[in-house]
Amino acid sequence: MKKNILSILFTLFVCTGLHAQFSRYIIKFKNKGTSPYSIANPSVYLSNKAIARRSTYSIAIDSSDLPITPRYLDSVRLAGAVTILNASKWLNQVSIQTSDAAALNKINNLTFVQSVTGIAARTNNNPIGMIGMDSDVYEQHKFKPEKNLTAAENLQQRVNNTSSDFYSYGNTYNEIHLHNGEFLHNIGMRGQNMLIAVLDAGFYQYTSLKAFDSINTNNQVVQTWDFVARETSVVEDDSHGMSCFSAIGGNIPGSFVGTSPKANFALYRTEDVTSEYPIEEHNWAAGAERADSIGADIISSSLGYNTFDNSSLDHTYADMNGRNNISTKAAVIASRKGLLSFVAMGNDGSAAWQYLASPADADSIVSVGAVTAAGVVGSFSSYGPSFDGRVKPEASAVGVAAYVQNPNNTIGSGNGTSYACPKMAGLGTCLWQAFPEFNNMAIRDAIIKAGSIYTAPNDRIGYGIPDMKKAFIVLLNKFAKITSSSVASCKTTIAWKTKDANSMKFEIERLAPGQVTYTKVGEVQGQGSILAIHNYTYDDIMTNVQAGVIKYRIKQVIDTVIASYSSTYIDSATVTLTSGCSVVTINDDKVTILPNPATSQFTLRVETNYAVSDLNIRIVDMKGSLMAQQRKTKASGRAEFTIPIGYLARGKYTVSVYNGKTLIGKQSLLKL
Repeated sequence: MKKNILSILFTLFVCTGLHAQFSRYIIKFKNKGTSPYSIANPSVYLSNKAIARRSTYSIAIDSSDLPITPRYLDSVRLAGAVTILNASKWLNQVSIQTSDAAALNKINNLTFVQSVTGIAARTNNNPIGMIGMDSDVYEQHKFKPEKNLTAAENLQQRVNNTSSDFYSYGNTYNEIHLHNGEFLHNIGMRGQNMLIAVLDAGFYQYTSLKAFDSINTNNQVVQTWDFVARETSVVEDDSHGMSCFSAIGGNIPGSFVGTSPKANFALYRTEDVTSEYPIEEHNWAAGAERADSIGADIISSSLGYNTFDNSSLDHTYADMNGRNNISTKAAVIASRKGLLSFVAMGNDGSAAWQYLASPADADSIVSVGAVTAAGVVGSFSSYGPSFDGRVKPEASAVGVAAYVQNPNNTIGSGNGTSYACPKMAGLGTCLWQAFPEFNNMAIRDAIIKAGSIYTAPNDRIGYGIPDMKKAFIVLLNKFAKITSSSVASCKTTIAWKTKDANSMKFEIERLAPGQVTYTKVGEVQGQGSILAIHNYTYDDIMTNVQAGVIKYRIKQVIDTVIASYSSTYIDSATVTLTSGCSVVTINDDKVTILPNPATSQFTLRVETNYAVSDLNIRIVDMKGSLMAQQRKTKASGRAEFTIPIGYLARGKYTVSVYNGKTLIGKQSLLKL
């Protein structure tokens, strides 16, 4: 009897207030009972890449991974004039569209239905007027920017990158250099084999715009889906997502380069720019789930939700607690599934709302605020913290006069955390590419610790502007280690494992008994043009060292250029020398350049009291770039080699000579 009374009351409610306001609803299910899917057989609903991520990072497959029970969906669909829109298996709910009050009543009475909630008015079936809408207009509707600028107004603020960088960044150099992002690109981390899901309002004509030439040629967009129109095409919709996409993947050499140009992409339209309702948060959840299921690594989303077209649905600042709103719940679950999400903070810093929007309030993500290329916060960038007091944003990137692809096939600049978010997401992608051994939370932690004000965060730029070299060092220190150390007959042998490239080097330092400071005892040159795992061994032949405990430490120099020098001690070890090593008189190794200065060639004289089977001769410029390399052999004693240098530009160089990986000596060379 009680059930019948409730049914009558629900029908009356629908037929009066609720039905008059809404035509789209969220149906929340109680469980996933009688599901034909099994946790033991995930390949039915997860890709191999998604399963591999869970295996790599020890993430258990659980009931939230199971699709919604098909018979539940069938029952909802057959209740009347009902169209199922999108399903969220994580939240165990489905969005529907209907004007059939009887169907809603029938759905509400299904034993497995927990709730029926009106979430949006009737959809606009004629959004043609929004096609190709400029991203600035979108920002005004969603995030209320300060103002927007043209590229011409800001060109004088830009500087060119150095000739040693892999990419010719042009106007985007300042934006990337603010984070030392070129460091990652230069060691080969450009997004290869990483998959980024971009959730936005549309990707207008990305298939024909010049910033995406490389992406289209190389088929780097692996999937598209429109959760609003429920179709595969996303090119006829709003341009906001396209501009954000360009900030990551664009590549116009000498003019405009994104932060992760070699990544693969999934482009998902979850946002309906013709209106603002919480159903778009449900779409966001469905998009995040699809990103997970295809094995994406990163989510980049420049969307945010606080107020809606129906004020009864508005969020409050108290709702920004990391656990309340639909998109926030989905962002948290995405993190638990191993994805790293980057979300724009919002552009309400100068507005009455002032604070962040969902899902930027989620924990375990990276919310991104906006700064200038000089690192000054944009006044429009939304404030933190989250309502429960967590630091927000976690990071900040260029979103003031930020360069992006425009829909008219020009490169322009505009304002918005919408642009800061993808620029940061691309850099995070390259960082994770460098260290796939670590999970999403370790990458997030490294980005936070690399922030410019990490030790004193604030509610404007959070932990600050991340330095990618510092973030790299955070992860390198977790990865690199000395694997063995031993001493015998006055020779210490140290082996270590690390990640490096030939632009890097190692310095071996020793603290002998009776000494108070470490002494550099050797160098080892890095290997390979692209960052990779390497194992090294160094032999320290000791003289005039007394018995006792000897300490060693390995310094890895990740940037050898004087102006941008960066290094870290990756590990240390101790050995015990049981008896002292007396002084042994040997001939000093000598490296001489004749003549010096030189014009077209010089003679390199190398003197050692031992034979060298792998004599490695390297010439580097003052930026640390390798200009020439030769490998020779020599017998014990003096050897001379003629080295041509006519092709080198005038200037100063360093000539280093190695016995394999051990430095024999080096000299400065002046090329006339």
